[in-house]
Amino acid sequence: MSSSHYDFLEVTAGFTLKPAQAIRFFERKGLKLSFRWEDMLAEEHDAAFTVAKMMNLDLLAFVAKKTQQAIDDGKTLTEFKQQLIPALQKAGWWGKQDVVDPDTGQIVKAQLGSASRLATIFRTNLQSAYSVGHWQSIRANAATAPFLMYDAVEDHRVRPEHQQWDGRVYPVNHTFWTTHFPPNGWNCRCGVIQLNRQELKAYGLKPSPEPNIKTRLWENPRTGKSRTVPEDLDPGWDHNPGQTRFTILRQLEREKRSEGQQQKP
Repeated sequence: MSSSHYDFLEVTAGFTLKPAQAIRFFERKGLKLSFRWEDMLAEEHDAAFTVAKMMNLDLLAFVAKKTQQAIDDGKTLTEFKQQLIPALQKAGWWGKQDVVDPDTGQIVKAQLGSASRLATIFRTNLQSAYSVGHWQSIRANAATAPFLMYDAVEDHRVRPEHQQWDGRVYPVNHTFWTTHFPPNGWNCRCGVIQLNRQELKAYGLKPSPEPNIKTRLWENPRTGKSRTVPEDLDPGWDHNPGQTRFTILRQLEREKRSEGQQQKP
């Protein structure tokens, strides 16, 4: 199916409406130093901002601030690069350099700052933040539009693993969206389209058969720990940030109500 989704490489971060949920989601993130992407996976990214091999906390805070501004002000990738490249080059965090792995003590040749890495930082953080706002909107409209259709980008860059789900329709509350709500990997451009029953009928669609999701055991090379992940997704992308945030908020609400009841005379 053709896609109307934004290419986060070139377009602005902003949508027609100011993405308040995305802004709040990113604002609440802390900072965490990491040396490789395997150091932080899935829900850990929902709680903290990180850039692999950026071991200077002040520099990490600066990049987080510029990423926040990109979300707040709808900046483009070009504008993001213009602000970051001179600062990172001045700080010495640029190009390939010998760096020390804090976990092993080994000196490794690593790629620090580059135009492509900035594109990944920009796209990954904006997509994750917007997915939270999108999920909240989906939940708010689920009573009248209870279905989601997976929408992959049909071009030469689409991954066959993601293409297989294109056009699949499942209810909003289906467990499929717990693991497969886009983005589903590094630089993933997939999205979803929310539909009501009338639209489903008008387009000649119906709920799809139960998905056959194959899994594999993946061992994290940094920790040695293994986890089961879907074969079609990059490790660490098998979760729904918006759903995770909703669950946490519900838990906090229950705890507050419980505390209030205990304080009553």
